[in-house]
Amino acid sequence: MSGRPREFEGEDVIEAAMDVFWSHGYEGSSTQELCERTGLGRGSLYNAFGNKQALYMAALRFYHERAIHTQNGILNGPGTARERLRRLLEWGIGEDLEADNRRSCMALFAAMERGRKDPAVSEITRAYAARLEGALCHVFALGQRAGEFTAERPALEQARAFMSSYYGLRVLGQSMADSAFLHDVLEGTMARL
Repeated sequence: MSGRPREFEGEDVIEAAMDVFWSHGYEGSSTQELCERTGLGRGSLYNAFGNKQALYMAALRFYHERAIHTQNGILNGPGTARERLRRLLEWGIGEDLEADNRRSCMALFAAMERGRKDPAVSEITRAYAARLEGALCHVFALGQRAGEFTAERPALEQARAFMSSYYGLRVLGQSMADSAFLHDVLEGTMARL
């Protein structure tokens, strides 16, 4: 990159950094690539964020906010509880199989790459999971009241079991990039509800 760096608003810098970290992980993301993608020089980048770790945390939080916003939109959308849960699974499959963007869920990537090594990443991951769990629990409670799901098991337990299947599906979406396979997982998950 030559000439004057592009001017960015703070959110644009974080989104550009998120794209780098999402594609390469924390360890695989160089300061040089972060500078190139954000359009900022090394000094400007570090003056704004302090260090690579702080930029990573900002990017991870940004990703989580965007993802939870999308997931909440699906889970609070129209239709029965069962239809909303199906749409969430279908959205996950679509995200993981998108031809132009074969990247795993950044939340999962961060948890697997950095969760055990970095307490701050672990805390951000737990907070994100708790928010998704709360949204899922609400949908299961609505489904129980409507008679869609059994009330013999608490809504929280059902939400956690579903969340396990959802994240398992997202991991499989990276290793088994086969739409028919993933839709069989989806159907099996829905059949157990």
